[in-house]
Amino acid sequence: MQQHHYKIIEQAVNADDFVRLRLITGLTPRPLEAAKQALPNSLYGVHICVAEQTIAMGRVVGDGALNFDIVDVAVDPEFQGQGFGRLIMQRIMDYLDRAAFKGAYITLMADVPELYSKFGFKLSRPASEGMYIIK
Repeated sequence: MQQHHYKIIEQAVNADDFVRLRLITGLTPRPLEAAKQALPNSLYGVHICVAEQTIAMGRVVGDGALNFDIVDVAVDPEFQGQGFGRLIMQRIMDYLDRAAFKGAYITLMADVPELYSKFGFKLSRPASEGMYIIK
């Protein structure tokens, strides 16, 4: 990792930074008003700041015991490839180690499967297929 002074904050990012990071990283855009309502409902959130600018984020949603979904993992393109995605995922995995009951189901949609495979995630096929619908 380059010599950036960074701060890891274990809470969901604010709605403005959430919308901005999703946009600049190529994730599906989300409406600001929806983000304002959704983010406080996160089970766990983490973000990283460099010089007071939010440069990475991730969060977990679900029921808090048996089902967890890792969502919104994003790193500002200027800071990609420097280990920040791995830091976000490590904090998320640490949270899941504390919160998830034995046998809990932890899922994610992998835009970068290589990152997630480092944490033990495997493709669900052929046993099952990931599916989604956008309203």
